[in-house]
Amino acid sequence: MIRNYIEDANFEDTGFAYTLSLISGKHKMVILYCLMEYQPVRFNELKRYLGKISDKTLSQNLKELEGDDLVRRKVYPQIPPKVEHSLPNQNRQ
Repeated sequence: MIRNYIEDANFEDTGFAYTLSLISGKHKMVILYCLMEYQPVRFNELKRYLGKISDKTLSQNLKELEGDDLVRRKVYPQIPPKVEHSLPNQNRQ
């Protein structure tokens, strides 16, 4: 009975598919976990936590997560530039 339900289920009509589309990718879940544990985190700090990830890939993933309002980016007006990434307040518990 449960097997038939799963086979006939249309997950595109639920929030499940939308959620997966936001966090899909090799590094996004790990980025979110690091931000949950160690926030706020600077770019190079996050890169050290993740291990082997290129600057371009990390930057692209952070921009996508920021665009989906899953990550907050705070820029401090100083030289050298300082940027911190964290989770938005509404997602923290």
